[in-house]
Amino acid sequence: MSACATCDGFFYRGKTVAVVGGGNTAVEEALYLTHHADKVTLIHRRDSLRAEKILQARLFANPKISVIWNSTVKEIVGGGTPDVVTGVRLHDENTAAESVLPVDGVFIAIGHSPTTAVFSGHIDMDGEGYIRTMPGSTRTSVAGVFAAGDVQDKVFRQAVTAAGTGCMAALEAEKHLAEHEIRVREAAE
Repeated sequence: MSACATCDGFFYRGKTVAVVGGGNTAVEEALYLTHHADKVTLIHRRDSLRAEKILQARLFANPKISVIWNSTVKEIVGGGTPDVVTGVRLHDENTAAESVLPVDGVFIAIGHSPTTAVFSGHIDMDGEGYIRTMPGSTRTSVAGVFAAGDVQDKVFRQAVTAAGTGCMAALEAEKHLAEHEIRVREAAE
């Protein structure tokens, strides 16, 4: 089971996988996985996708992708030694019927909510709760506060980009502290 096709997709070369979700992230993950997996099934709880129309067009045009509509995943089925994913138990929202879809892997792409509530009302955030940073920087709307990784990056959400912005934040914080120390010293003299 994974939440990152670009991180784990190569493990499923020549295999069958499922992607759970219906927004841009799910469709992008499904499209990416076609570079590795032989078959990708997108599972969505509704009868239409929320993803952008251009992404939907690419999804529906890809012969490696099929869609199961109006269904939710009730269980990820596994077995063997070592334990591996063997399928997903699906619940049809219209008929209440249950079935098992055999798959080798499952990618959960039902969206991401940044854990930023503690900063609400203190730092400028967008409508989805991501902390806004200055272009090309990790500086926030509050002097001396820097944001990095998944709390400010809603596009890439990768460990490597989080590490990169974390490094940026550390360097910017160090510079901020050094400038502040100089100002404090000058004020004291």
